[in-house]
Amino acid sequence: MSDAALQPLTIVEIQRRVGAELDRIGSVIDELGALFAAAGEELALVGGPVRDAMIGRLQNDLDFTTSAVPDVTERLVSGWADAVWDMGRDFGTIGCRKGPWQVEITTYRSESYDPSSRKPDVDFGDSLEGDLGRRDFSVNSMAVRVPSREFVDPFGGIVDLAERVLRTPGAPEDSFSDDPLRMMRAARFAAQLGFSVAPDVVAAMTAMAGRIEIISAERVRDELVKLVCAPHPRLGLTLLVDTGLAAHVLPELPALALERDEHHRHKDVYEHTLTVLEQSIDLEHRLGDGPDFVSRFAALMHDVGKPRTRRFEAGGIVTFHHHDVVGAKLTRKRMKALRFSNADTDAVATLVELHLRFHGYGSGEWTDSAVRRYVRDAGEQLERLHILTRADCTTRNQRKADRLRRAYDSLEERIARLSEEEELASIRPDLDGNQIMELLGIGPGRDVGQAYAFLLELRMEEGPKSPVEAEAALRAWWAGRTS
Repeated sequence: MSDAALQPLTIVEIQRRVGAELDRIGSVIDELGALFAAAGEELALVGGPVRDAMIGRLQNDLDFTTSAVPDVTERLVSGWADAVWDMGRDFGTIGCRKGPWQVEITTYRSESYDPSSRKPDVDFGDSLEGDLGRRDFSVNSMAVRVPSREFVDPFGGIVDLAERVLRTPGAPEDSFSDDPLRMMRAARFAAQLGFSVAPDVVAAMTAMAGRIEIISAERVRDELVKLVCAPHPRLGLTLLVDTGLAAHVLPELPALALERDEHHRHKDVYEHTLTVLEQSIDLEHRLGDGPDFVSRFAALMHDVGKPRTRRFEAGGIVTFHHHDVVGAKLTRKRMKALRFSNADTDAVATLVELHLRFHGYGSGEWTDSAVRRYVRDAGEQLERLHILTRADCTTRNQRKADRLRRAYDSLEERIARLSEEEELASIRPDLDGNQIMELLGIGPGRDVGQAYAFLLELRMEEGPKSPVEAEAALRAWWAGRTS
C-alpha cells in the first residue's frame, strides 16, 4: 500500500473512489445482485471489500452477505459461476469463482463465543443491519446493496475511515467478549492500514487481554502472521505489548523491555528489536517481491534469549552470553506452541541461532574454510541471514556503522567469489558413499559415515580436491585409523 493511501481523506473523495471501484466491478456485482433479487433475496457487498474500495485498494476477493440460506445461494450461483465450493457451509458461506473474481457469499448471521469455548456459535440473522452490527469494527461494518448500489453505513464507518481510526460498532467490551480474536484483529488492522485505535477500544483490549487464551493457537498464529507481514508492523506490535495481549500470545516480545541497569549503559532491547524489524523490511527486496514472514519474524525474535542470559559484571558491564543459542530454543518453543510449520520454525530458529556469527569476522580475518562453514550452516537461509545481520546494526555511531557495513560487504564478496569457484551452496565431499565403500572395501555402516565426515571436513578446510587427491587422502585417513 502506498503512503498516499494512508493520508487522511475527505468523505467526498472516499465516495468518489468507491463509486469508481464499483463501476470497475459492475459486471460482477450487478449480475449477481440481479440473480438474488429475481429470487426475492437480498444481497450486499460487505466488509473489507467496501473498506478497500474506499481507499483505492480493492482486490479480486469479494465478500457478500445475503438473506438467502446456503442451499439457496448455492443453487443461484451454480449456473452463473465458473466454479462453486461449499467448505464454509457450516458457517453459512458458499464460495465461487467468476472469471478473475473470488467470491464468498455468507448468510446474514450473528456469532459469539461461550466464555470457555474456542469455537464460535453461529446463528443465521434476518437483516443486513443486524449482520453489520456483529462485525468487528465500524470501517468493516459498511455495505453496498446490489444491484441498487445503495450505501449502508449504520455505525459511521465512513467517518472513521476518513479519520483513520478503529472503533467497534457497539461497546468494545461486548465485541471482544463475543470474539476475543477481534483484539488481535485491531492490532493487525492498525498495522495494515496505518490506523490509530480509539481509546475506549484500547482500554477494553487492556482489560480483557486474558480472554485471548480461549482462542485456538492456529487462529492467533494467522493473525500474527498478517500483522508481521503488514506495511506497518510496529504499530500493531506496540499495541499488543501496550495492552498486555503480547504477554499471552508472544510473551518473548514484552520481555525484551528490560529494566535498565543502574548506569543506563545498555540499550532498550525491545526498541532495538522493532528497529531491526523495520531495517530488515527495508532490505527484503533482496528476496523478491512481497513481504517475507520468515525474515521479519527472525528479526523480531533474534534477541529473545537476552532476558534469560543477562548478567551484570564488574564496572557496570551487562552481558548476554549465548543469547543466540538460548534464543533459538525459545523461538522453537514459541513457534511450536503457535502451530507453525516445521519448515518455518526451522528457518526462523536457524537465523536466530546464527545472527551473531558474523561478528567473529572482524575486518576479514576469517579463513576461506570459515566462510565455507558460514555458508554451509546458513544453508537455504543465507540471503535472509545477510538481511538480518545487516539489519541488526542500530548503532548511532556512524563510523562504527560504516565499518560493519564494509566488513559485511567484504564477506558477501568472498562468498560470491568462492561460490563461483566452488559451487559453495552445495558443498559435499569429493567422493560419495558408494565410492567410499568401493575404495575401502567396506559395506554400509558407521565407518562409511565417519569417512564421509572426514572428507567433508577436508573439503571445508582445503576446498575442492581432484578424485586422485581425495582418494589418497581417504586411504591415508583409513590407514591411520586402522593401524
